[in-house]
Amino acid sequence: MRMNWRALLSRLPFRVRLAAAISGLFLLAGIALLALVVLLARYGTAQQVEGLSVTYGDAPSGPATPSEPVRPAQPEGTTSAPSGVALIQKIDQTVQAVQDTALRQMVLWSAVAILVMALLAGLLGWWLAGRALRPVASMTEAARRISEQNLHQRLALTGPDDELHRLADTFDTMLDRLERAFESQRRFVANASHELKTPLAAQRTTLQVGLADPLPESLADVREDLLTTNREAEQLINALLLLARSDGGLDETESVDLTATARLVTAELTPQASAHGVHIDLCADTPLVVHGDGVLLRHLLTNLMRNAIQYNHPGGQVCVRLDVATVTVTNTGSRVPAELVPGLFEPFRRLDADRTATTGHGLGLSIASSIAEAHHATLTARPGVEGGLAVALRFP
Repeated sequence: MRMNWRALLSRLPFRVRLAAAISGLFLLAGIALLALVVLLARYGTAQQVEGLSVTYGDAPSGPATPSEPVRPAQPEGTTSAPSGVALIQKIDQTVQAVQDTALRQMVLWSAVAILVMALLAGLLGWWLAGRALRPVASMTEAARRISEQNLHQRLALTGPDDELHRLADTFDTMLDRLERAFESQRRFVANASHELKTPLAAQRTTLQVGLADPLPESLADVREDLLTTNREAEQLINALLLLARSDGGLDETESVDLTATARLVTAELTPQASAHGVHIDLCADTPLVVHGDGVLLRHLLTNLMRNAIQYNHPGGQVCVRLDVATVTVTNTGSRVPAELVPGLFEPFRRLDADRTATTGHGLGLSIASSIAEAHHATLTARPGVEGGLAVALRFP
């Protein structure tokens, strides 16, 4: 049972636990104070009652001491002891009753007052906890907004040099290291890709010019293989350059008509789809205009549609549908396990299922995902009911 209470308390928000702790501490302090007051009041009234004296009849002119009460004159042959004792007992009972009643009333109203004050202390603790945790809430919101696209942002918490300020400074220092690491990676990819394009272009020119004369059949096959390998390497480098550019974010944006872009991409990829026996069905009656980089968005649609054509079977179909804020690309093909779908957006990840083309480096969906993130859009995928994949691009 104790563990259940601990588990329940651990699930409560920190603000609730802090307010409850303040209210509980106030309640315990009030109960202890009330108990002390009751004990002192009972002891004090008992002492006062013991010091009281009772007089009968006319008192003498001189002061009467508590130890020697003044006794009234009695007629001869009579005694008043019994009536005096009864009177004293009655007074004692009356005083005790008054004392008990006063204590009960004091305890009752004090308990009510303590409960009310404990409730007010809990509300005050809730307010104080909110004020104390406000910098933490600001830090949380800022941390949520910061991603690899805007690592230049910082918390920049102001105020006294306390624990929260030191935590924010530590977080900003970590962001500095992450920003430098990401920038170094992007520069490396971009520089390496640029450096590799020049020798590849020279190799392709050498192969085309140096082996242009009629060659034996064996050497002709070797030339074609070398040219194919050269073209694939150049496509890979171009894909890496595009990935590095999209990871770097957007420098300038403009209004882009994705409906018109989808029609252009469909016209470009129709020959490739026809060569593999795949039919493209475009439904782009709804205008879709977004702010972004027109070149990158065109590459995004191209990669999605090319991926749908490539991972398909002869006689298959690709359906491209645009609505107010979403672009959906679905295709036919073999079934895709749901647990493998998230890994398709990682670079150089490909399924071993049948596909219509043998080229490609597994960068299509990763590039599309990077461009989508640069445009603050979400790219998700799910397996089709009858096979294939359904990829949805949603703009905010």
